[in-house]
Amino acid sequence: MNRSRLEQALLYARTIRHLRPVQVAQRARLRSQRVAFAQFGDQLARRLRVDVPGPIGWPAAFTPLDGQDVTASPSAAANARGAFRFLREERALGSPPDWHQASAPQLWRYHLHYFEWGWAFADDADQPWAAAAFRELWRSWRQGTTFGRWDAWSPYVVSLRSWALCALYAPLIADSADAADYIDDLSLSAGYLRTNLELDVGGNHLIKNLKSLAGLGVFLGDGGLVELAVRRLEHELRVQILADGGHFERSPSYHCQVLGDLLDVSNLLAAAGRESPPGLPEAVDGMRRWLGTMLMPDGDVPLFNDCTLVGEQRLRLLEPAPRLEARLAILGPSGYVVVRPDDRLHLVADVGLPCPPELPAHAHADCLSFELAVDGERVVVDSGTSTYAAGPQRDHERSTAAHNTVEVDGTDQTEVWGTFRAARRAHPRLERAVDDGASIEVTASHDGYRRLTGRPRHRRTWLVSPDVVQLVDEVFGGGVHTVIGRLHISPAVVPISAHRLGPLSVSIEGAEPVLESTSVATGFGVMRCTHCLVYRAHAALPFLTTTTIRVVVTPADDMEVG
Repeated sequence: MNRSRLEQALLYARTIRHLRPVQVAQRARLRSQRVAFAQFGDQLARRLRVDVPGPIGWPAAFTPLDGQDVTASPSAAANARGAFRFLREERALGSPPDWHQASAPQLWRYHLHYFEWGWAFADDADQPWAAAAFRELWRSWRQGTTFGRWDAWSPYVVSLRSWALCALYAPLIADSADAADYIDDLSLSAGYLRTNLELDVGGNHLIKNLKSLAGLGVFLGDGGLVELAVRRLEHELRVQILADGGHFERSPSYHCQVLGDLLDVSNLLAAAGRESPPGLPEAVDGMRRWLGTMLMPDGDVPLFNDCTLVGEQRLRLLEPAPRLEARLAILGPSGYVVVRPDDRLHLVADVGLPCPPELPAHAHADCLSFELAVDGERVVVDSGTSTYAAGPQRDHERSTAAHNTVEVDGTDQTEVWGTFRAARRAHPRLERAVDDGASIEVTASHDGYRRLTGRPRHRRTWLVSPDVVQLVDEVFGGGVHTVIGRLHISPAVVPISAHRLGPLSVSIEGAEPVLESTSVATGFGVMRCTHCLVYRAHAALPFLTTTTIRVVVTPADDMEVG
């Protein structure tokens, strides 16, 4: 989207005002350090390396979660040939290997530098070959990258790479001629990371930094690094883990990532005979309960905010708590409501803040959106996240139009912009959530359109009973506005008409729906064509419409599959 300089400046101002002063100061500090590393990397490297008191390595009893879930790793044989596949895109490094890959999306380059692809070598049946091939790639990377230069030395990337390299030392490096240089590089990474913690961003990035710092401290035998990581992690647990167990960024897949990081830290410290941060066991238990409550009937997460499917194996390793049998579960602090009136219907509604005030990176403009499953299969779905690359696709996936909620005058409820920014934000309120035994009623509202003429406000009520979901959407305020409602339909559902969507019949009072072609994502680079049910009304406020979604097949009937 093209914006004038004034519009861009105003967006920046409305975004920055949400940040804490310490974040702005930390961002300035890290930016200046980045320039210094680019210009004086060699001199700084000599000063940054930490001492290595030893003994070297992680306890043999500890296996990180990544070591138990290698199915997602790229092929060791292909990697050894210089062919790497991430985010459903394969690229050849060439000869000599080009580790910069300037034409690749930044997230692809990050994956290249994470070194998590090394797990495929550790898991290979021919260990002598795998160890030699991995060491050759590591030496090539070491020669082909420059200390302190992005993307290889982004603190988040250093965190993931350091953790992976610590874990891969025993199976692939120990007792080789490369061991001393490998350890020296890890000592440099530890010094770099200690001075480049992402205190400006916080959130899952800072958790990843602290996990890596703890891992490096144990690996190098440096108790000071471990103590620093544990002390800061104790503080972050209080900030980032909400009272209902949810992670404060409100993305189910990032919740799983942070839970996995906390489990890794807890298990490593226990294996090393070190104490965990106070509150860590309670945080893990709460996050497992939250995850068990939020899982959809197919066993994976709903796709709210920046989110992708997590996968059966990783979820099994996270050990979510058993699902509660309650018909209504309210996760108030994280802003989700789960409704299960019977064994057939399962609805999860987003009634919470789009993001923490100081961290808008993974927010979508999706207040009062929802996902709906029937007989264990998703029918009304979130459109998901397929990319972090700047451009129209990223803009769309964060927009209100990409979600199952109401849009007014083509405006996003939360002013999402750029790749990871948000300026003015919707403020939601859960007004009512009750189960009277016959039906469940959930009412919530938000003020995200207050900046429009007439200050519109959207209120949605879900009335859910066995086989029926009724949506009552009210838009209050003044003036004449264009109101658009959308339901994104699972690609597994073949719509017969705008009123018959697979196992559902849909009727809308106050507007006439049409079917439009669209797409949804379940992962990065994973797009599937589908349909969206859309109604449009140009009307004076207040405006009210009622959408009735009724299950019209029996449990024995098969869902039509495309």
